Amino acid sequence: MKTNATFYHAGCPVCVAAEQNLAKALDPARYDVEVVHLGESKSRVQEAEAAGVQSVPALVLDGTVFHINFGAGIEALK
Repeated sequence: MKTNATFYHAGCPVCVAAEQNLAKALDPARYDVEVVHLGESKSRVQEAEAAGVQSVPALVLDGTVFHINFGAGIEALK
């Protein structure tokens, strides 16, 4: 059974690099990865906050948030 993974980002260079290097490195046989650009999908900022995302880029796996480097705080995306 695959695990859902959500990669939240804001399109900044740090975020794009993390997407290219981390999100795409996850084993597609184990993870269904959804990439969410919060700068373009503002309606999903509340979802990210509810998941525990405090800054982007961030990867949510099995309900656990992994903050990767620091591109932007979640407050800046509202």
